[in-house]
This record gives sequence, C-alpha cells and structure tokens, in this order.
Amino acid sequence: MNKPGGSGGPFPGAIEVANAPADGYTIGSFIIAILVVGPQIGIPELNPDPFEPLGNFLTYPFVIAAGANSPYDDIQGLADHAKSNDVVLGHFGAPLVPTKVTMGLAKEMGFSFASDAAFDTLDCNTLASGDVDVINTTLQLILPCLGDVKVLASVGSERIPLTPNTPTVAEIAPDMNVSLWNGLFVHKDTPQDVREKIIAVASKTVMSERAQKLAAETGALVYWQSADEVKAQIASDIETLGHIGKVLGN
Repeated sequence: MNKPGGSGGPFPGAIEVANAPADGYTIGSFIIAILVVGPQIGIPELNPDPFEPLGNFLTYPFVIAAGANSPYDDIQGLADHAKSNDVVLGHFGAPLVPTKVTMGLAKEMGFSFASDAAFDTLDCNTLASGDVDVINTTLQLILPCLGDVKVLASVGSERIPLTPNTPTVAEIAPDMNVSLWNGLFVHKDTPQDVREKIIAVASKTVMSERAQKLAAETGALVYWQSADEVKAQIASDIETLGHIGKVLGN
C-alpha cells in the first residue's frame, strides 16, 4: 500500500510501519529522506528512529536536465551562463534531497538560481513550455524526449546506464555524494528469524531476470545492499546532507 504525504503531514507510511506490530507482516519500503530526515523534523513516531534495515534494493535515476536549445551542455556551462543570466529551476519540493543537492551543487559551482518553483510533475512538457530552464527529475519522466533534452548530471555516485556519458554530481563535487535509494525496513523489535525470511525472498526477487530487465529499461539501479551496509550508508548520508545544509546556509 502506498501512502503519500501531503496535507496530512509527511511520511504517513513510515508512521504506520512504526505503529504496526513488529511481526514482519508490515514492511516499510522507504526512501532516503525517511531515515535521514524523518527523525529530525518533529515526528514523535520517528524520533528516536524506530526502524532497522533489511536491505536497500533500488537507486532512483534522478537527473538535472535542460532543454535542447539551452546555451550550455554541462554543469560547468550552466554555471558560467547563470553568473550573468537568470536561470530558473523546477523541482519537486525545496526540502527534498534532489533539490538540496542541486542547489548545493550550484553554490559550490559559484552561482545561484534566479528563482525556483515546485511542480507536481517535471517532464518533457515542462522544459518544452519554457516554464523553467532546468529541472531535477527522475529519468523515467523524460525518457520519451531523451534525445531532445540535455542531461547535465545525475544525482548519485554511479552513472546511469541509459546516460553513460553524463557525469554524476559526486564526480563533479565529491562532497555531495548522495544516492536516492529505496530500502526495506522493519520495526527494531521484529525477530531476527523473521527478518532473515524477508531478506531471503527480497534479495532473490530484486536480482531476478524480471527485475534486472526493469532496471535496464528505466535506468534505475536494482541490487541488494545488506543491512550493515545500509546502516553505514545512512550514517554517511546524514553527514553529507549536513554538509550540504551548511553550504546552503541552513
């Protein structure tokens, strides 16, 4: 069941998992923000962090893209152009990780966006309409027009297979190495034998031919990262996002 946030407050699905019986029948499929940001924004159910990872299985192919007619082909070109021209950024929300990474990268490259705006969707039409100059969005949303846009960078540490010549933000600014992962989590009180059963099924599923075909078609990275590796990943991401916050003056 997908429980999106909104007027009812952030992370309702995570709250439901936190309040559910710790028997393995309720599993959270969580994005990075729930574990890295959730305990810090005043949600009692999420602070202290009530979850333990089972494993990460997906990295979303998030990109920074511009229209085909833009007068720059890469992030350095964007930075040079933006120092003397207004550039408008479209994103899914100012507090979200991809937006923070994009704005932090701009600061490190010596420029700021003239303005920015949040959109419900950011796709081919967003750039074609001229509403904004640059967007950060998932690659899937611009796949239909991938040949007609310029992908300037991808967010994460590994290049996206569908855009192999496009550098990652981590290549451009190593201190902003954040991947937009998704993982499976359960309440800390869930018995170990139950966790192991879930892990066995999940790890086999994500490495299946069907899952890997989906990865190849969408540009997503589909894999299995162990619980201990996820814990280390979360600790690293908290540190990195703290640095980005300082860069942005937060």
